[in-house]
Order: sequence, then structure tokens, then C-alpha cells
Amino acid sequence: MTGSEEIDSEQTGSVLHVEPGASWWPVLWGPGFAVLGFAVEMVTRGPVHGIQWLLLAGALAVTAAAWVYGRRRWYSVRLTPASLTVGGESVPIARIAAVLEEEVPVGTRVLGGGWTTPKGTTAVPLRLHGDHQDGGSAVLAWARHPEQLTRALHRLVP
Repeated sequence: MTGSEEIDSEQTGSVLHVEPGASWWPVLWGPGFAVLGFAVEMVTRGPVHGIQWLLLAGALAVTAAAWVYGRRRWYSVRLTPASLTVGGESVPIARIAAVLEEEVPVGTRVLGGGWTTPKGTTAVPLRLHGDHQDGGSAVLAWARHPEQLTRALHRLVP
């Protein structure tokens, strides 16, 4: 899946909203530039460094693959009927008390482990059911398409 997609839960049975964090196509950038460099060497005078271009293509592809993997793991959002996963943190839907419309105080905990919401995302404030010590805490989920995530959450949380 590419980009942010709202998926009919009857169609898939499980995923209500997903933002994958990154697509895999950037892995092709490095090999593409290496092919371009090799082609330039082929049409110009001078030595052709085929092995070096091949090694460069591999090194750039591996580096980009690590970057994409990290983005997909720590910058993705996934909502199912059972849980909301934001970055590296998952919250059971049963623990979400409400989707808040009002602003939350500065310093509210951000889901996914960061100090702030990631660049290019917008906060989606949530109230969690509390335990016996607190009456429930506010947290910030985040998404690149917060309206879609909020709509999907409203279908699960009253």
C-alpha cells in the first residue's frame, strides 16, 4: 500500500487505517545513479570502472534499504479493530477512552517514543482509560492524514 489509505474493514477484515512510513522505491535511487554514471563512462573517453559502479550501486541500495526499513518501522501508523500502532508503540483500542477535539497541554506524552510529533505529521489527541492512580491520561497519536485517522478512530471509540 502506498500513501495513506482508508480501507473498508469489511473488505479486509482487519486494517482500518494505514500509513506505511515509506515506500521501497528509494532503494532504486542508488543503483539508478550508478547505472547513469556507468553509462556516462561508456560514452566518454577513458577507463570504464564497471566493478566500482556495481559495488557503489550495492552499497547505496543497502544504505537506502536500511533507511526505508527504519522509516517503515518507526514512522508508520496502523489502526486495526484491536489496536492503534503509532511508530514503535501499540495501544489496545480498549484502552482508548476518547478521541479529543480540544488542545492538550504542552508536554503531553507522544505515542511512538519521541519528544514531539514527527516532522510532517499532525497530532491526534487521545484520552486513555486510567488505572486506579490516575483518572486517565491524555496522549498524542500522530498521522500525516489526521482527519482520516480521527474518522477511523471515531468508528471504534465512542
